Amino acid sequence: MTVTGETERREAAEHLALTLVGAGMQRMGARALAAFLFAEKDTLTAGDLADELGVSAGSVSGAVKMVAQMGLIERIHVAGSRREHFRMRANAWTTLYSRQHSVVDDVLRAVEKGVDAVGPGRAHDRLEYMRDFYTFLLNEAPMLVERFERQRRGGPRS
Repeated sequence: MTVTGETERREAAEHLALTLVGAGMQRMGARALAAFLFAEKDTLTAGDLADELGVSAGSVSGAVKMVAQMGLIERIHVAGSRREHFRMRANAWTTLYSRQHSVVDDVLRAVEKGVDAVGPGRAHDRLEYMRDFYTFLLNEAPMLVERFERQRRGGPRS
């Protein structure tokens, strides 16, 4: 890659990381995720990430743990290496979505208790609307993921 191309790649990765931070992600986790997304290597070590991000190897350990817990990267064994290697999961985004799906399930259960706990009125209407919205999302989500996967494989988009 040319120096200009490398500079553009790094700037794009940093821009994505800053955007993720703006959406609520922790800064180092966002930078680590961006490094994985923009990497041409199949796997990265903590040392690779530290070099890429210009930070100490120790400072990336929490970020790697966070991104791994999100289900976006996974630890793998690399023959002949004593270092821990990580790679993006092949289905990282649907894995992340599935994990967020369980949080929405928890929210929905709590909202349903709220609907049952209040009588008619504004609070009931707001809670009922929230419940109906999340129920709709949860019912539609599996079909959206299926359509997405079919589209990615080049199948019909309907």
